[in-house]
Amino acid sequence: MKIGTDGVLLGAWVLLENSPESILDIGTGTGVIALQLAQRSTAETIDAVEIDDEAYEEATENFENSPWSDRLFCYHASIQEFASEIDESYDFIVSNPPFYTESVKTENPSRDRARFEEALPFQHLLVCAAHLLSEKGIFATIIPKKELQNFLALAEQSQLFPKRICEVKGTPTAEAKRVLLEFSKYQQPSQIETLTIELQRHQYTEEYTDLVKEFYLKM
Repeated sequence: MKIGTDGVLLGAWVLLENSPESILDIGTGTGVIALQLAQRSTAETIDAVEIDDEAYEEATENFENSPWSDRLFCYHASIQEFASEIDESYDFIVSNPPFYTESVKTENPSRDRARFEEALPFQHLLVCAAHLLSEKGIFATIIPKKELQNFLALAEQSQLFPKRICEVKGTPTAEAKRVLLEFSKYQQPSQIETLTIELQRHQYTEEYTDLVKEFYLKM
């Protein structure tokens, strides 16, 4: 599977200000976000969960070949199975969930599973994240802007409240299509942000470049 902008952006944007000792990446795919958080943090435990066979094998290989292999581990399971069996809690939970709800499926089941929201409904994601999150933990994710109000309502049902909300725009004049979110178990005023990726095609904004430059060989 290809590494997309959404995942790299999420892994770079989260603050990690609670200095987590344990991190969980839900639906890790190739493992890129877990690897970013290993690079950015001193967390001793960085677990990942991946249901797809090929993605699980790829993430495991990437973890083993990384400088942080002693801190990274991938479980081959759905998050629902994982949450029902694990007694641990995590200080930081992150997920770049599948969210293409359009009924345009391909002939590739693995790619469909990664892309389509039916594989991990938002409600399941939020319930599992709330269950696994430590009392002072942070949950972070990225979703389509059009799903924001529905997602916030579902999050509140799971006693997760928005801490940071960042609308992501492709260009200065474009409408925001993605939203980066951080949640905690405590109600508080949300910090509202906007991030623009490009000024024009392949001319990246300074704020975007500063955010992700540590993760690209050429930026």
